[in-house]
Amino acid sequence: MMVRIYLTEAEGHLDTLLKRLHDWGQVQGVTVFHGIAGFGPSGPMRPISPARISEDLPIVVEFFDEPPKAEVILETLSHIIKPGHVVCWPARTIVEDK
Repeated sequence: MMVRIYLTEAEGHLDTLLKRLHDWGQVQGVTVFHGIAGFGPSGPMRPISPARISEDLPIVVEFFDEPPKAEVILETLSHIIKPGHVVCWPARTIVEDK
């Protein structure tokens, strides 16, 4: 299962989330994307400019693992992730025989 979690810099949850996924969850893989622009239902879109680089920009954390494990991890993270900020979809890992 692929899981994508949407955060912002100001929320300050990235370190906690990564520690949970790595140390406690021991998920198969994690990638963090740092956005240069974005908007959600509660905020306007602002023009991209060099001055905004230090502002409250979007962060996307993506991880994958077996569905039962991913569900347990998401449940334990529900206190720091806002409702509607998680997207999941089925995925499969392609492994080549050598």
